[in-house]
Amino acid sequence: MNRNRFSSRSAGLRALTILFLVAALVSAVGCTSQSDDEPDQQAISTTPISSVQPTDTIKQETPPTDAPQAPEFPPVPYESAWPDRTVLSDKGYPVNSCVPEELRSHAATLKTSDGMYLSALVLGSGTDGILLAHEQGYSICSFLDMGTELAEQGYLVVLPEYRAHGASQQTDNTDSIDLDAEAALNELERQGAERVFLAGASCGGTTAIISGVRQQLPIQGLLILSSPAQCGPTLDAIPSVKQISAPSLFVVSPGDMLGAVEKQVRQLYEASGAEQKELVIDESGFHGTDMYKRGENGDELRTRIVDFIKAAFQ
Repeated sequence: MNRNRFSSRSAGLRALTILFLVAALVSAVGCTSQSDDEPDQQAISTTPISSVQPTDTIKQETPPTDAPQAPEFPPVPYESAWPDRTVLSDKGYPVNSCVPEELRSHAATLKTSDGMYLSALVLGSGTDGILLAHEQGYSICSFLDMGTELAEQGYLVVLPEYRAHGASQQTDNTDSIDLDAEAALNELERQGAERVFLAGASCGGTTAIISGVRQQLPIQGLLILSSPAQCGPTLDAIPSVKQISAPSLFVVSPGDMLGAVEKQVRQLYEASGAEQKELVIDESGFHGTDMYKRGENGDELRTRIVDFIKAAFQ
């Protein structure tokens, strides 16, 4: 009786052992059955969506942080200021033809508080925002080289094209161009900027100062290239520049308009509320961005400007 009981127990143990070995073998086969060219779960999670399956067959997710958000609204029809220099991006947004084709996908349309439509470029991403505002009579491409470099180095950059310029809306009302800078600053905030650097050439700098103190984001720094203290009959940057305490760099050429521009820039410099401020006298004789693009020491000046902007955020 005991012998039979012992035999039954031995048989049971052998059966359990066999079952365990079979289960282990199945598990091993299951882990190695996937072919080498089939992506595993980790590869799928890190591969761009477009290379896995069509985007219309999967759930849309939040855009990655290394790309700007989509424009706030679809393209709208309007009469551009320079129709012979206006083209449409692949998404239908008007953009100046001076913008290289590979950057036109970054074009957007901004709307000012007085109802004007502006062409703009949104480059890069992040919480450190930079406004680059061109001089009157120039275009969005004045600062494009610098804006592209800064975006590649991790900054969020918005370049607006002012009303009555380039691919932006044509109008006779150019007294309210401070609202153009305001629209660009609003776009920086919408794109996720938590602090901003204000930069502008000529009247672009004047309006950057005026609109910069209106918005709520902390100002990290200010760059002025040949910007007058007063631009037009209504825009006076003196009261506003007094409120900017962030590091500020003022650049001007004494030969610009027979010294008239230098006088205006010195007024801004002297009124500036910045504890750390510097006045750079460039001997090139050029105006605005032309000082670093066409001046004899332009490369050195450009490097100095870019380093100043980056240091302001550090």
